[in-house]
Parts: sequence; structure tokens; C-alpha cells
Amino acid sequence: MKVEEVELKGKEVLGEVKKAIVGKDEVLRLILTTILADGHILLEDLPGLAKTLMAKSFARALGVEFRRVQFTPDLLPSDILGVSIFNQKTLEFEFKRGPVFTNVLLADEINRAPPKTQSALLEAMQERQVTIEGNTYELPKPFIVIATQNPIEQEGTYPLPEAQLDRFLVRLRVGYPSKEEEIEILRRRMERKKEEVDIHPVTTPEEVVEMQRAIEDVYVSDAILEYITDIVTATRENKKEIEVGASPRGSLALLKLSRAYAALNGRDYVIPDDVKAVAVPALSHRLILKRELWYTRVSQESITKKLLDRVPVPKFE
Repeated sequence: MKVEEVELKGKEVLGEVKKAIVGKDEVLRLILTTILADGHILLEDLPGLAKTLMAKSFARALGVEFRRVQFTPDLLPSDILGVSIFNQKTLEFEFKRGPVFTNVLLADEINRAPPKTQSALLEAMQERQVTIEGNTYELPKPFIVIATQNPIEQEGTYPLPEAQLDRFLVRLRVGYPSKEEEIEILRRRMERKKEEVDIHPVTTPEEVVEMQRAIEDVYVSDAILEYITDIVTATRENKKEIEVGASPRGSLALLKLSRAYAALNGRDYVIPDDVKAVAVPALSHRLILKRELWYTRVSQESITKKLLDRVPVPKFE
């Protein structure tokens, strides 16, 4: 598949998703960008802002298998990965696959499960495989985890450790709709006379994998590579506000996302604006702020935006 086809398919997918989601064009584009970059997504925002609906809509539009797991304090790793059961007829253990064996896994309210269950996803997210009792099972392709968490209900939750946060390619916040968008949400609900929105698949799992492979053909110049490195280095050198900056995994995230973002815009090369568009969702959750900033209104996102303004942008003739 060529980059031009990725743009056309991307527009079709977004067109279907927008049947269910009103507004939030940039958030939807960033979700599709992350899927094409073969990365995982953390949606962190208030309840009722269509986080689950977004995940389900993208799975339907992409024509891939979708499963949802509601994370709770009593959820066990085997509830996600699967379990070996003894078959009395064959006198052998049989592996019963868990919901992780899918294309798009929605980990709903991931911070409600204890650390042991959260960490059960680490191998699946990083290696695209699951190891149970010494046996390794490959996950289907594509495999994307879309996790949600509610930032205001901290009672009875287990915050994600930094190592697991780092496995998510982006962290996105949806935000409230505008007044006009909310009116449109109500109008569409009245017109369709049912809760479900009819979304038609425009790709197949095989085509999604082809789109992901096509991203590898997007050209990145040395100037852009230096620009990416300068941005990540700036997070490490800002000792006034940042305790720990982004690791090289942050640089790789910027590289992968900027290539996918360029392809969705119909280009087979990356420009600085592509890097800027993905920098905040790609880097902000990888920063650990100084302890004295925890009780202020200074956020990881705002600090990342300030760093972007300071880093010189390469010029192209």
C-alpha cells in the first residue's frame, strides 16, 4: 500500500467514526495516527465524554475484532490473558484464550485494577505476545490497547506506574464539547431513534497492517531527526520544572507518530509541523514533574508546549 492510499483510507475511517462522534476532529486524527503507528492509547478524561464510544467506533470502522474488559479491583491476570484448563477426556491441559487475543482491546478504567493485573498487559503491549506457564502465544495483528482512566476518582484506584505509562504511545484528553456540538449530539440521537450508531467497516485487519507498513516508507530528513532529539533533550535539561525527562522511547514515539501524521496528510515526508502536532500527546505523560509542582495548576502538557516554543524549528527551502 502506498502513502496516497493511506490518506484515502484514513479519510474513510474518520468519516465513519464521525457518524458517532461530534467534533473532536484533532483527537480522532491523533487516535488514528497512533493506530497507524502501531501504538497504544491512553484516554484520560472525565466520565461521559465518549471515550468508550471512540474505541468501539474505530474498531468497527477499521473492520477489526474488538473486546472490552472492565478493570475492577478483583480482576485477575488470567481474566485478561487466559487460563489453562485440564481436559479430562484428553488428560491434557488446554489453553483457553482470554480477551487480550483480539485486534483492539479496550481496557476500561485501567487504574481500578491492582498492579499485578495492570502489569499482565506489559508483555502483550510491548512484545505482542502472551506467555502462560512457559508457553508463548502470538497475538493477532494488528493489536492495539486503548485504555481509559478517570482522573477525578482516585479513591480505590491504583495509579499506573511510570514503566507502564511509558508503554502508551500517546495520552489524550477529550474535553467537553462546545454548545453547538452538544446540540448536534442531541439532534443526531433524536434523528436515528436508537442508541447505536451504524458504522460500516472500510478496511480489514490485513489492510490495517498494510497501512502500518506503509508508514515505514515516509521519509524523515536529518534535520527532522535533530529536531526530534532537541525536543526530547529539552525535557531532560529543564531541571527547574522536570524531575525526569523523556527517555529514548519518547524520541521513537515522536518519530513513529510524525510519520503516521504525515501520511494521513498525504505526504511521504515529515515536516516540523507533523512533529509539533504529536509532541504533546507523545511526551507529556513521560515527564515526571518536580514535587513542588504537584499542587499547582502547572501540567505536563503545558510544560511540553512551552518547550516546543523554545526549541528552534528547522527551516526548509
